[in-house]
Amino acid sequence: MFKSYVKTAWQHLRGNKTYVAINTIGLTVGIAACLIIFLLIQYQTSFDNFHQHQSRIYRVVSTVKTPEGMNYSKASAFPVAEALRTDYPQLEQVARIYAREDQLITVPEDKAGVPLKKFKADVFFAEPAFFDIFNFPFLTGNAGTALSEPNTVVLTEETANKYFGDWHTATGKFIRYDNGLLCKVTGILKNIPANTDFPLQVVFSFKTAAYEDILTDWTGLDGSLNTFVLLPPDMQAASFNNELKAFVKRHTPVAYANQGYLLQPLSSMHYESEFGTYRKSTFSKELITALGLIGLFLLIIACINFINLATARAAGRSKEVGIRKVLGSSKRQLVVQFLMETFFITLISAALATVFAGMVLPLLNNLLQTPLYVQFSIPLLVFLCSIILVVTLLSGCYPAMILSGFNPVTALKSKLTTNMVGGISVRRALVVFQFATAQTLIIGTLIIVSQMDFFHHAPMGFDKEAVITVPMANDTARKSKMEALKQELQQQPGVESVSLSAFSPIDKAGWDSDFMFDNAVKKSGFRSEFKWADADYFKTYHMQFIAGAPYRQADTVNGFVVNEMMVKKLGFKNPEDILGKKINFWDGDMVAPVVGVVKDFNGNSMKQARTPIVLASYKMVYRIINIKIQPQQAKETLAAIAGIWNRAYPDFIYEYQFLDDRIAGFYEQESQLMQLYKIFAGIAVFISCLGLYGFVSFMAVRRTKEVGIRKVLGASVLHIIYLISREFTLLIGIAFLIAAPLAYYIMHRWLQNFAYRIDIGIGIFLLTMLMSEIIAWLTVGYQAIKAAVANPVKSLKAE
Repeated sequence: MFKSYVKTAWQHLRGNKTYVAINTIGLTVGIAACLIIFLLIQYQTSFDNFHQHQSRIYRVVSTVKTPEGMNYSKASAFPVAEALRTDYPQLEQVARIYAREDQLITVPEDKAGVPLKKFKADVFFAEPAFFDIFNFPFLTGNAGTALSEPNTVVLTEETANKYFGDWHTATGKFIRYDNGLLCKVTGILKNIPANTDFPLQVVFSFKTAAYEDILTDWTGLDGSLNTFVLLPPDMQAASFNNELKAFVKRHTPVAYANQGYLLQPLSSMHYESEFGTYRKSTFSKELITALGLIGLFLLIIACINFINLATARAAGRSKEVGIRKVLGSSKRQLVVQFLMETFFITLISAALATVFAGMVLPLLNNLLQTPLYVQFSIPLLVFLCSIILVVTLLSGCYPAMILSGFNPVTALKSKLTTNMVGGISVRRALVVFQFATAQTLIIGTLIIVSQMDFFHHAPMGFDKEAVITVPMANDTARKSKMEALKQELQQQPGVESVSLSAFSPIDKAGWDSDFMFDNAVKKSGFRSEFKWADADYFKTYHMQFIAGAPYRQADTVNGFVVNEMMVKKLGFKNPEDILGKKINFWDGDMVAPVVGVVKDFNGNSMKQARTPIVLASYKMVYRIINIKIQPQQAKETLAAIAGIWNRAYPDFIYEYQFLDDRIAGFYEQESQLMQLYKIFAGIAVFISCLGLYGFVSFMAVRRTKEVGIRKVLGASVLHIIYLISREFTLLIGIAFLIAAPLAYYIMHRWLQNFAYRIDIGIGIFLLTMLMSEIIAWLTVGYQAIKAAVANPVKSLKAE
């Protein structure tokens, strides 16, 4: 019997190539999209789940209570780890790890020590216990002792191959850190998996870096420093969080009672953006949930296509069903037969979808910086089998029940009514659902595009055009050469202005601190961000003064320039009133008067509200050169800058970045989300159009005789086209009425994540409606015209 089902189903599908092709294309695209989303979600939810004690690993994160609410950071003070080891010996392990980006690594020759190779790398400084907490396997060296001594380093296999040509011979050799410390390679790590939030390449011993000035500082928080603990099996994180309250009271100065610590599970580190990770872009749990729902809806609308097309052809198969029933086929046998046909199409579609996904994934990997690929693992095979089963049942059950339920006499007489082939109302509802889904995605995409455009073009309070930032060499020679380098750069014809600073106006890195104002004995109650820069900083970035003037050009602090937000937070209505008032940082270590007020500017991304900012000269911490160039001479100027820099610092690597590119990095995840929405919205529209084609095909068949009669009675072609298209136009309008408020609600909530955001205007909704109607007309225009120009004699001859 089974063989008969298979043979009959295959013969039927071979004889209906157009029907099979349309269904296969729709299901292939839908399943491929679902498969890609599955792989993406599987990857994003797998981060750091390979560590043996993953469920007992926690990061000690900090909280700071402010009048505006609670601030969170992945940072911890440097003494925290040592104090935890002393106060809580029951903790299995405690380890610190410190990150530094874009550091210079030099590989010297074995004997003479002459620099041979220069590299830039993100480096870490870790305590030996770090490798007892985390399972990063060593190929050579001992995890417990490799980083126990100063000036030691471990490299990954890939990094060692890059530095020395062959990792097998790298152990025992030396690399130089930042043109200073010569460090011995004491171990080689197996290449780090992609699904970890610790992108280790070069890991120095924690003792290698000099932290003497901050090892006892309980008040300073450095976002680059993380402290991890491994709890014993019988200890709960909630109970230890209570212990941390007493821990803070014992060690933190009373004046910093608003600071606290709590444990963050390793399993949530990848998602909780308020704390942050070492990775530059991560997916939130909300985004992962949203992608899962999108994948589900894409699969559903692909199934809807099948239902629409199958029921649209029901009238054409009525005689086949009638004959089968007269010859003795039962309803159950007919249902199995039609489900077998659906299974064949679904199986073919799933196979094609797997191939298609494999071809598309490299492009997606390039977009998302992911290493996704189709590998036939057990989870993937279970997923594909589940998809095939679900799609077969969703797509096949309803048409099979309709077709198998025909009365053989009625079917053989070709007197089937609309209700007998499933009812027009069901198909209407399915088309509405499809287009409501597609329009929701279109509206979401347009809003994300508009928000991203706003990010890139909104005024930021400074001029970011044609400004490059160049990292300076980080050694003692830097201080002696940077002023001379600045003066030489300033003399170049294409250079408009040059400034030395610790940070650009908008930067992911930064300092902040609380302070006392105007001889007060208590702190201000809020923190201020620092922007250390020389006096030419304001000219380079065209910052506008609304009171006072820049501070004098100097190597140390001689006055502060503040922004409008600082003035408002301190309670002044007139910016002039703050001039001359003193600001006291670090209990008198840095005291100076306010000499100027600049208009507010964004010191961080526009996701966050503007904060109080203090600018001051502090040559000791300058680390970048800000150069404003004339765009017309950009090519020649950039070449000249490179030559000057390389002559000043021949032992370092020259690299620059346009400030526009730096700013774009703040919105990497939003840019990725925008591209994903564009892709999925396009898929939804494509699949919906196939469904609409099926619906109009059904309408054209159902109204063949009506169209013939109307033409005989004098109806024009345009009138016939209007009759056929009126209904689907109305259905798309109904879909829009469902999609518009749903999309508004979802995207309004998404926009609340940003301090600066667009208003959702009516134009986005009108554009979506117009696009939907145009796409629909282009999809079904041919079918409508074909029905309108058909010869009425052929449609009426059966009568």
